[in-house]
Amino acid sequence: MSEQPRRPRKPGKPYRRPQKDPVRILAFEALRAVDERDAYANLVLPPLLRKAREKEGPEKFDARDAALATELVYGTLRRQGTYDAIIADCVDRPLREVDPPVLDVLSLGVHQLLGTRIPSHAAVSASVELARVVLGDGRAKFVNAVLRKVARDDLDGWLERVAPPYDEDPEDHLAVVHSHPRWVVSALWDSLGGGRTGIEELLAADNERPEVTLVARPGRATREELLGEEAAVPGRWSPYAVRLSEGGEPGAVEAVREGRAGVQDEGSQLVALALANAPLDGPDRRWLDGCAGPGGKAALLGALAAERGAFLLASEKQPHRAGLVAKALDGNLGPYQVIAADGTRPAWRPGSFDRVLVDVPCTGLGALRRRPEARWRRRPEDLDGFAPLQRGLLRGALEAVRVGGVVAYATCSPHLAETRAVVTDVLKQFPDTELVDARPLLPGVDDLGEGPDIQLWPHLHGTDAMYLSLIRRTA
Repeated sequence: MSEQPRRPRKPGKPYRRPQKDPVRILAFEALRAVDERDAYANLVLPPLLRKAREKEGPEKFDARDAALATELVYGTLRRQGTYDAIIADCVDRPLREVDPPVLDVLSLGVHQLLGTRIPSHAAVSASVELARVVLGDGRAKFVNAVLRKVARDDLDGWLERVAPPYDEDPEDHLAVVHSHPRWVVSALWDSLGGGRTGIEELLAADNERPEVTLVARPGRATREELLGEEAAVPGRWSPYAVRLSEGGEPGAVEAVREGRAGVQDEGSQLVALALANAPLDGPDRRWLDGCAGPGGKAALLGALAAERGAFLLASEKQPHRAGLVAKALDGNLGPYQVIAADGTRPAWRPGSFDRVLVDVPCTGLGALRRRPEARWRRRPEDLDGFAPLQRGLLRGALEAVRVGGVVAYATCSPHLAETRAVVTDVLKQFPDTELVDARPLLPGVDDLGEGPDIQLWPHLHGTDAMYLSLIRRTA
């Protein structure tokens, strides 16, 4: 048999270097830091953006680049549960078998497709280019195949496909649609009460990007001064609050740079104001912040105390956080002291203070707008770890306050196990106490419930979900 002549080989496509997109590379780096180091996006992203702005040449960031990178990081983290369910429907293996860096690129791509106005072809193309840069050509083909499947439908269509019907499993439906772990949905629903509308509004609010809120520290700055800043509008409740809309940068505000004002959620301001406004029996000379790090509430309390000539002791167990408290209080107009001490093992005599605040460590489920990754990081068993500390700090506070004085127990979590359960348990050991109705101390604030304690909500008050209980020693 004669040998057939070999056909000439078709020329292949020339190799093309992947196009580096500084915005998406930065967003990917931030997501990897959150995943690999258990970092928080609000701590990781600012230095990455600052470094990108300092670069010269084509990779130098402008304000639009920074805004897009921020949206990609926070949007992807907030909707991670929803996007995982969609991606799982588009791959032929369990999601746990997809390498985490690949999953991060896919999630960034899905957010661009389903959560932004970026055109589908641009979202897919940019994500594939990112995959080529950070993953290599082989895995970029996998990313391309998955994202093309995702692009066939919009978010509503995908939710109809991957979320179980509400009537069959309400909590799982809400978990997928609103991107919260099921146990968090259940806990928030228990605390909020009511039917479907309220919990859906709360979960949706958790996925909204919160505005930056400033506090004008009394005696050192005024709200009118802060309102002179670009894109500044008055806060909704606190007389010292100013909101920066349209991406306002707090670091550009002179009063913030000088420490006369600070970044502080309005819910935290309201907690400090309620304690400061609570009626006392007797003198009003010595105040204690028994769990003061990182210093936001201590700085506001210090300013309010200074107006009355009262002394503030700010105590924080961790020395590095005590340093942050000292920095926040630097320049306070009244007498104060910052110490590194354990509030469960007081470094002061019993009955030494007229007003005491303990803003206790918690799961942080009330601040999921600001720290979206916390919802995926926390576990139900974390509650057991915080419980002894929360009770110990409240006991220490009640021992520290004099008869006739007031203690404020606060936490940035609405979980009943971290709020009313703690107060109820501890007060069994302190029969000579009474709960103070906190609602009249926040005039003008709506939807505060039946009292006497207060639970703030993102969807009702536009604040973090801060809890507050005021307790007076009666004997």
